[in-house]
Amino acid sequence: MRIRLNRFSYSVLLYLLTPFILLRLIVRSIKAPAYAARWAERFGLVSRMQNKSQTIWVHAVSVGETIAAIPLIKQLQLRYPHHRLLVTNMTPTGSDRVVATFGDSVSHCYAPYDMPDAVARFLKRTNPKMLVIMETELWPNTIAACEKRQIPVILANARLSEKSALGYRRVLGLTSPMLGRLTKVAAQHSDDGARFIALGLPQANLTITGNIKFDLDITAQMMADAEALLKAWRGDSQRKILLVASTHRGEDEIILRAFGEIKHRHPSALLVLVPRHPERFNDVADQAQAAGFVVARHSVREDCLSADVVIGDTMGELMTFYGACDVAFVGGSLVTNGGHNMIEPAAWGKPVLSGPYLFNFAEVSSLLLSSGGMLISRDAQELATTVVELFDHEARLQEMGDQALSVAEANRGALDKLLHIVEQALPAPKR
Repeated sequence: MRIRLNRFSYSVLLYLLTPFILLRLIVRSIKAPAYAARWAERFGLVSRMQNKSQTIWVHAVSVGETIAAIPLIKQLQLRYPHHRLLVTNMTPTGSDRVVATFGDSVSHCYAPYDMPDAVARFLKRTNPKMLVIMETELWPNTIAACEKRQIPVILANARLSEKSALGYRRVLGLTSPMLGRLTKVAAQHSDDGARFIALGLPQANLTITGNIKFDLDITAQMMADAEALLKAWRGDSQRKILLVASTHRGEDEIILRAFGEIKHRHPSALLVLVPRHPERFNDVADQAQAAGFVVARHSVREDCLSADVVIGDTMGELMTFYGACDVAFVGGSLVTNGGHNMIEPAAWGKPVLSGPYLFNFAEVSSLLLSSGGMLISRDAQELATTVVELFDHEARLQEMGDQALSVAEANRGALDKLLHIVEQALPAPKR
């Protein structure tokens, strides 16, 4: 069913919903106190930038998009040394990742809510010459305000699932004009591109670049950190390590049941369990203890050699964790969240396991499944059986990891294509 909604009525609705948006921030701040801070930034009240500065604005909604944007931001710093990089997020976890990665080498704040006055204040104070939006964070008023000020807007690493496309189609009167204002959509796959075209994006404004997440860089420091972590987890033994990353509510119970079965065949096995959201760290640790496991917390560097389960309760270390495991399960896929980034374990040459809900990474999962580098587990019993089989057969484990790595290596190159789009669209600096 289509909803008659244009940008004016959308803006009115957004203003009416503002009290409820703020209430949601308050509720979230109970478990994640950072949500109670820096509200002014969300309404465009950010520090003024010098008018003479040439600012490139990169928006990454949360931590996943921020990690994907890191190679892009580093290249922009190298290629445009006289430009200021402004990176915005909507979540504290994304904000923390920007600060941890770039320090004060980039400017950083929360992006404004998509209200005309908040967006206008933000643009007046920051004066960007280009906006690069990671993935599918589409805000009609922000995009319209940029077009009015002749600020090019690039939707980078764009993806659009069938489910999301259906939602946008219901408000086509809002969606189609918004997409028509985008300078360029750099889509991950032709299927994503076709959905954008069907919703109103001009064909000339579409380029298929592939997935920038394949262009991640595993540095020598990351390898050394992973080796040290493996030593802390394994010691001098040959205990097997299952990493379960980015779990959502409803998944941890399944994982812990599966691990109980795994322990029957591999009593020394270690589970490293990393919840997606920091506010769930304590709850998941309590669940693991209630299930009868000896639990250690990574954040306090407790002794892991005698633990059954390590809770990965820090931010920004997941890539290192992938380098220190034998098998990786990527969460958000046993519930209808749609999955998370399975390219990261593949880039380390690790066998990738997942649940059946993968619509957020449909193309990547298809590549990994067809290569044999990834397997689907639909429930606790299937997951336990798969992990035990891999732990029992080292050659099969290695073969599967090699197949995953081959997919990761073969699909690099999206970053160069995206940088070319940026170069074409970025206005030349004034002399």
